[in-house]
Amino acid sequence: MIVFGVNFLLFLCFYLLVVIMSSYAKNEFHASTGMAGLASSIFVVGALIGRLIGGSIIERVGRKKLLFTGLIAFSVLIGLYFIVNSLSVLLIVRFFHGMAFALASTATGTIAASLIPNSRRGEGTGYYGVSIIIASAIGPFIGLMINEHASMTANFTLCAVLGVLSLLSAFFMNIPKLMLTAEQKKDLQGLKLSNFIEPKALPISLVSFVMGFGYSSILTYLMIFAGQISLAQVASYFFIVYAIVVILSRPFTGRWFDQRGANVVMYPAILSFAIGMVLLSQAHHGPILLLSAVFVGLGYGTTQSSAQALAIKRSPAHRIGLATSTFYIFVDVGIGFGPFILGFLTPLVGFRGMYIAMAILLAAGIVLYHFLVGKKE
Repeated sequence: MIVFGVNFLLFLCFYLLVVIMSSYAKNEFHASTGMAGLASSIFVVGALIGRLIGGSIIERVGRKKLLFTGLIAFSVLIGLYFIVNSLSVLLIVRFFHGMAFALASTATGTIAASLIPNSRRGEGTGYYGVSIIIASAIGPFIGLMINEHASMTANFTLCAVLGVLSLLSAFFMNIPKLMLTAEQKKDLQGLKLSNFIEPKALPISLVSFVMGFGYSSILTYLMIFAGQISLAQVASYFFIVYAIVVILSRPFTGRWFDQRGANVVMYPAILSFAIGMVLLSQAHHGPILLLSAVFVGLGYGTTQSSAQALAIKRSPAHRIGLATSTFYIFVDVGIGFGPFILGFLTPLVGFRGMYIAMAILLAAGIVLYHFLVGKKE
């Protein structure tokens, strides 16, 4: 529960800032649309580098040291937002803030994985993942609300409080120590690719990349699409419905994963995600839009927690940290770069066509999962 809380505070801060950072750069520093978007997305670039570094060193330097290094840097960098005086400085702070976020969240994911018994891997990972789901549901809402009724300084202040709380909470965390054998230490040394990407976690991580790419179309373009079809007010409840569905389904999906295997959960979940995209593409009224949130919650919410559990389950105990970072790297790449690619597709086919294309991509994801993972499960 403490690991859950620390991770929740980290992601809540991330979502509080990501939704308003581009408008802040535009209004405060008169940035162009492209540079304003970079002010938001460069955080993800820093996070990718942070995950590569964190995953490769976590078992050598120790989970506790990496966690506190990430949390301290995360809290200090929030303080720098108060004194940023130019766009270039903002970009630098965002980049390093992303790195610190990745180090801390890679550590929390690894610690959570080490605390969950293997017989309850799916259930435990699912509950841990709820910390991110809740943060993604309420973070943007709170961030936009503060920005509308107060100022960016209020947002930075709240994030500073959250950063300090996450750091203080970590002192009460039980962090199991992993004693590496000489052979395991040798395995983790050097600059070889396998010390940055866990090979056994790679197949399911590729599937998660496709899922993250599909979800990025919702994160980035839902509100614009909803505004075009006069459903902006209804769309503001999309992520609330999504989060409720994920929370309610967790006790069942996690147990099915552990008792009946990953395929029983993954195949229906990916299909549900694709159905949610089809419903979203055809939404003309509020109930259909919110119904799509139900299917997306059952789909994306379930696939990501199950995929993370699979990545950890398939990897050796001394490479759990590497497996965790590998999983998040592919998810981050899908979510981070998906909007950029979809930005070229949307003007050609419109938002409805784009969501249909995502449904087709997710249907292809079922085939990809089958050949990379499902056949071996």
